[in-house]
Amino acid sequence: MMKIYPKSNENDPYRNVNPRRKWLMITLVIILGLGTVIYSLADRYLIRHVQVVVADENTATVATGNVNDSSSTSTIPTEVNATSDDWNYSSDDMQVKIDKVQTGSGSDQITYYVADVQLSDANSLRSALADNSFGTNITENTSEIAAANNAIFAINGDYYGFRDDGVIIRNGTVYRDDPVRDAMALFSDGTMKTYNETEVSSSELLAEGATNTLSFGPILIQDGEIVSDFSSVKIDNNFGNRSIQDANPRTAIGMIAPNHYVFVVVDGRQDDSRGMTLAELADVMKGLGATEAYNLDGGGSSTMYFMGRVVNNPLGRNQERGVSDILYLKEGQ
Repeated sequence: MMKIYPKSNENDPYRNVNPRRKWLMITLVIILGLGTVIYSLADRYLIRHVQVVVADENTATVATGNVNDSSSTSTIPTEVNATSDDWNYSSDDMQVKIDKVQTGSGSDQITYYVADVQLSDANSLRSALADNSFGTNITENTSEIAAANNAIFAINGDYYGFRDDGVIIRNGTVYRDDPVRDAMALFSDGTMKTYNETEVSSSELLAEGATNTLSFGPILIQDGEIVSDFSSVKIDNNFGNRSIQDANPRTAIGMIAPNHYVFVVVDGRQDDSRGMTLAELADVMKGLGATEAYNLDGGGSSTMYFMGRVVNNPLGRNQERGVSDILYLKEGQ
């Protein structure tokens, strides 16, 4: 009987290679492939990419000390006539009142913080970038950015650096112009507006006096009414995202009237606070009198800073997570 042998594949580059060496080569190819993937992920989510270095306008000395120590305070210009304690600040140009609120009990308990802010000059509400730089994967703790900018009060922003789209205007400068989602703008007349980035251009916003835009969402209250449907919220498509519809730590900003704002930070994912759903957060903002309200970056980012200390309990263990930007209050020009 004639034996039939399988035909050699002339296109097989490994046909004349020693089997052991062949497996070593295949293993090397796999390792190189995995390395490329790992580097690509690190480049996207870990490696700093500075696009713009922002001039540092802060020349005053910043107070030092543990940011969680209530004895540590922010630097206030000596010419400012102000009074303050752990929960209040009052000067000729700014009033800040912070309340800690707890609702529910047991596994349904929620702990959140409300800062009622009234300003005489909209310029007192500003934004700041981590390390004074715009780009991706540039992060510092909210308290660190706040202290570096002599902030009296601060909250985390939209973590723009985790995405590469959106319309990002900060302190009157356009850093990114890629409209994709519902956003929020602050204006020089002390007003706040929620809008769709694809329907209003950055040039229109600047012409109207926009000083800062934040691109996260969703919109909670628009024109005095709660946005009805939070069931299909989508912020971005980045790796590792979790649903934001469920109860989570939250950060939000609302406007009651021009130069009268309300900031809410909700603790979550911990024993004494489960967090809030978007619908619950909208209800809180409505109850506080907000006519416009907008959800900012939450989860481990949610942080409220006041007079040199972190007010809430980030990550459920008094440990902040680095962010790319903050909104803050400061006296003077």
